[in-house]
Amino acid sequence: MSSSPFNPLGPAHDTSRDPQTELESRPARRAGVFFASKEDHTREIAERIMLDLRKGGFDVDLHDVRIPLAFDLSHYCAAVLAASVHQGNHEKEMIRFVRDHRSELERMPTAFISVTLSEAGAERREATPAEHIQFVADVNKMLDTFFKQTEWYPTYVKPVAGALTYSKYNFFIRFIMKRIARKQRADTDTSRDYDYTNWIELDKFVENLAAEIRIASVAASSPENPTETARRANHA
Repeated sequence: MSSSPFNPLGPAHDTSRDPQTELESRPARRAGVFFASKEDHTREIAERIMLDLRKGGFDVDLHDVRIPLAFDLSHYCAAVLAASVHQGNHEKEMIRFVRDHRSELERMPTAFISVTLSEAGAERREATPAEHIQFVADVNKMLDTFFKQTEWYPTYVKPVAGALTYSKYNFFIRFIMKRIARKQRADTDTSRDYDYTNWIELDKFVENLAAEIRIASVAASSPENPTETARRANHA
């Protein structure tokens, strides 16, 4: 069975093989990218992360957390999780996924990508100093809520500006999102969609993340080096 972005059950997950043989033949740099998305923008972000990690020399599986995993996370040397925020909370499917796999996630380098409209406000150049402070506070509040809900603290955290995909909303959701957009001084013309993600910054983050994962992998395989202390990136 071959591996693909939408079918991660590749050779590293073939349970019919001898466990020791599988361990010895498993790629040393196999990472998992897990996402929860409603209107597919977070899925696009997860796909970009997958491609960036592959460019960095990793074998990468992409997985929608709404679909139950058929294997455990021990196959991976690192994991990246991406989830969008709706009404102040990250996707419930991602919360459940982290709760179910927290112990496994704590054994490897991890990154959490929080996709919000508030981050778009925080990055808006026209925002006043007071608005910027409020947007950043909103982003951090949503992150803190997620960490309390899951009792999980990833190695790295990256807030990412999301999108307003009015064309994909039903009438009620479009009305609600327009009100939210107006409050956050985002675009309110519902005849088109708006992508606020800074893709260049995301690429840079994943490039740096890949380098850190490689360093952590070397340290973990070296008995004379202590386990690297988990670090959390602060949002500036």
